[in-house]
Amino acid sequence: MTLAVSFQDVRDAAARLAGHAHRTPVLTSRTADEQLGARLFFKCENLQRIGAFKFRGGYNAIARLDDAQRRRGVLAFSSGNHAQAIALAARLQGVAATILMPADAPAAKMAATRDYGAEVVTYDRMTQDREALARALADERGLSLIPPYDHPDVIAGQGTAALELFEEVPALDKLVVCVGGGGLVSGCALAAAGMAPGCEVHGVEPEAGNDVQQSLRAGRIVTIDVPRTIADGAQTTHAGVLTFPIIQAHVRDVLTVTDAQLVETMRFFAERMKLVVEPTGCLAAAAVLQRVLDVKGARVGIIVSGGNVDLARFSSLLAGGA
Repeated sequence: MTLAVSFQDVRDAAARLAGHAHRTPVLTSRTADEQLGARLFFKCENLQRIGAFKFRGGYNAIARLDDAQRRRGVLAFSSGNHAQAIALAARLQGVAATILMPADAPAAKMAATRDYGAEVVTYDRMTQDREALARALADERGLSLIPPYDHPDVIAGQGTAALELFEEVPALDKLVVCVGGGGLVSGCALAAAGMAPGCEVHGVEPEAGNDVQQSLRAGRIVTIDVPRTIADGAQTTHAGVLTFPIIQAHVRDVLTVTDAQLVETMRFFAERMKLVVEPTGCLAAAAVLQRVLDVKGARVGIIVSGGNVDLARFSSLLAGGA
């Protein structure tokens, strides 16, 4: 099967993003290394523009539009990070953006999306189909639809996070990446295949939302109900038709972690590394730090995908709230 995105697409995206996306730091923790008997390298996309890796894919997708598409504008649907990414990337490139967001999206993410200049249209994520709503609105207004993960230019852009990690730390045995709809993990898996073919790629989902894990086991895309998890960025119901074949080809396995394990990982980042990381951003690290994945003796790259969390919510979770 010919995949929708190639390693060269990731390289080309990196060239477009140069000077626009932050080259985020790769941090280490002696404490974590000693506890696990491994070498961990955290690629801190929580320090990316808009606070998440999503800026990479959003900027790359808009950069690929033709002049007519730019004049008409773009539309995206997102619970928050992709919304902010498209809003900022569109503003930077002089393109109008409309964002379809669930009414219960984190307040900080919705406010930031509006602050970047986008029009926000809300919907009920529990009763309405965001993809159908988005297609109808895009058709009605003549806008270019840029979905949060199932788009070749988005996938290629997200893969540049791992590309940078491999450039800085080339000899990795494992790469661990969070999984929602699969845009980040599929892009990063392509980067791994091109940069370090011997590196095992593992995805991590919330336990309550293991649609991609189920899909890998079944050999087809499995759709689930909207998962109830604190990892709001991974409340997807199915993998993408573009992302799933890449995951099948290049991802060794998809693991799951509980919400409680995510909170423990948030606490580790805050106390030990002085980093604010949102629950979704902790997925990959949680699988390693909570020993879901055995990494003893290995050099492990971990994508820390985002840091956009309301401070009140952050404090409540660390204090034991729901």
